Amino acid sequence: MLLIPCPYCGERPEIEFSYSGQAHLVRPPRPAELSDEAWSEYLYVRDNPRGRHAERWRHLRGCGRFFNAIRDTTTDRIAVTYRMGEPPP
Repeated sequence: MLLIPCPYCGERPEIEFSYSGQAHLVRPPRPAELSDEAWSEYLYVRDNPRGRHAERWRHLRGCGRFFNAIRDTTTDRIAVTYRMGEPPP
């Protein structure tokens, strides 16, 4: 079982967490002015790299807070976690 270090509560088993997608996405400043294609791309197209990737997680069955993690997609190991609003280490 994967152990995930919540930056608020400490290390917990993965069943307490929910994956919430790619981290550090920036919402378009005026979404009403986007074309349907551009809005669709913002909503659905995400990076899917091989290797280190910034992700957003939620400690669903713990503190309930969102946080970011740098995870290696090839080994499934989490290198670091950090609170929302903090820059990536």
